[in-house]
Amino acid sequence: MMLFAQGSNEKTFTKEEFTQLLKEALGKYPVEGKRILAIIPDTTRTLPMREIFALLLSDLLPRAQKLDCIIALGTHPPLSDTELKKHIGYTFAEAHARGITVFNHHFNNPQELFTVGVIPAPEVESITQGLLHTDIPVTVNKLILDYDELFIIGPVFPHEVVGFSGGYKYLFPGISGTEIIDQFHWLAALTTNPKIIGHKETPVRNILRRAAQFIPRPMVALSLVITGKEPCGIFLGDAESSWSQAADLSAEVNILWVDRPFRTVLSIAPEMYNELWVGGKCMYKLEPVVEDGGTIIIYAPHIQEISATHGKYLLEVGYHVRDFFLAQWEKYQHYPWGVLAHSTHVKGIGRYREGREYPRIRVVLATGISQEVCTRINLDYLDYRTIKREDLEGREGEGILVVPRAGEMLYRLKDGTVPDIDKL
Repeated sequence: MMLFAQGSNEKTFTKEEFTQLLKEALGKYPVEGKRILAIIPDTTRTLPMREIFALLLSDLLPRAQKLDCIIALGTHPPLSDTELKKHIGYTFAEAHARGITVFNHHFNNPQELFTVGVIPAPEVESITQGLLHTDIPVTVNKLILDYDELFIIGPVFPHEVVGFSGGYKYLFPGISGTEIIDQFHWLAALTTNPKIIGHKETPVRNILRRAAQFIPRPMVALSLVITGKEPCGIFLGDAESSWSQAADLSAEVNILWVDRPFRTVLSIAPEMYNELWVGGKCMYKLEPVVEDGGTIIIYAPHIQEISATHGKYLLEVGYHVRDFFLAQWEKYQHYPWGVLAHSTHVKGIGRYREGREYPRIRVVLATGISQEVCTRINLDYLDYRTIKREDLEGREGEGILVVPRAGEMLYRLKDGTVPDIDKL
């Protein structure tokens, strides 16, 4: 059931148009007498969150019995007061004073979670076409029990784990526990990024759909499509339908088709990616257009650490191709599978034979992470101060591509070919 749908692959909305369209959309959302928990993205996603939150206050809160927000952090660090103020325009206390309590989600706090169901192993095996063979417990934040309805708010982009972000992904990993997070991220790694990213129907998306059937509350979703920094699509309806229409538009506006693969890609991370854990998106979205044996440079002087949450594991494990882990599964299976998935996604596809890795491409960090750490985690290092962006721009004909503000636009080859691990 769709309540509102407005989108264009030819133009973006002005601020005034977006506000008017969103007011119209929210006006069609029947919240009267309901206790609503809005699930909103953190600061690693591009969307006009300040404008959205202002309209939640002015247009939704007066009609609802109760309206609060939880930040869909997944395993990302909790937002501070300063970060929330920048994100929505209010600190936690200021938002509460206006009538909306904002909660951080803590994926690793059992006191905040409860199990809504278990996807049994035979069903998991069927959905994943034999790639996974275990039960998947589905745990989510127990706050949802205090509300009558969940209101998912967020953008839809090509995504390395589920194909396209948004929709049920704001539940898993947004407000879920580690079990399902680790399982479906590892499923994506087994499938490999090039075969997942930018594909609407994936085994991972089907796992999320199945998990969502356990959620004991109805769900409505406001799914947005953003190109650059500007919105071009607003879809409000049930979580599946609104996501589906947004994904279709995202496929048109968030995928750039190029004529040829590139030998060298300079992928420039925006400031919103403050650690390699999220800065890896600058690799995922460009891996499909780096030629075999080529190099991708993640340029991010502001990134100083691997991950506040998972860094200790990655310092032990390092970054490796998928088959490195599969060949030594007994040694690595006790690590969080989501960490192993991130490792392989950043390293890219490749093979492991006779004790040696053969990655398809070379991944170089030109960040604030030291050369010593880069060596330790099995990624190449380049001093960002030696890079002159202007010397590399405009040289696509020579096989060099510079991508400003990388991480949300997916690059693909016009001939439709994608890197295939089965052909390495």
